[in-house]
Amino acid sequence: MRIEAYNQIASMYKAAKPAKTQGSASPGGRDEVQISQVGRDYQVAKQAVAQASDVRMDKVAELKSRIASGEYQVSADDFASKLIAKYNQYQ
Repeated sequence: MRIEAYNQIASMYKAAKPAKTQGSASPGGRDEVQISQVGRDYQVAKQAVAQASDVRMDKVAELKSRIASGEYQVSADDFASKLIAKYNQYQ
């Protein structure tokens, strides 16, 4: 067995070891989080949508008045086709 070849290989592995790095934070330091402008804009938009009502009262009032006056007519065929399409969507 050639000892010098072993020593050369061992020295290569020792040289390839990563050096230990010291953290940039001081002991007892605090972590920081930075949120981008896009992230802030997204949060504002999300809050605005959460505060908006799920029911559009203007549409509800319009439909109520049309139903009360007898002006609102629903085709049974249209209703059945939409009902079947919705049913098939979940199958």
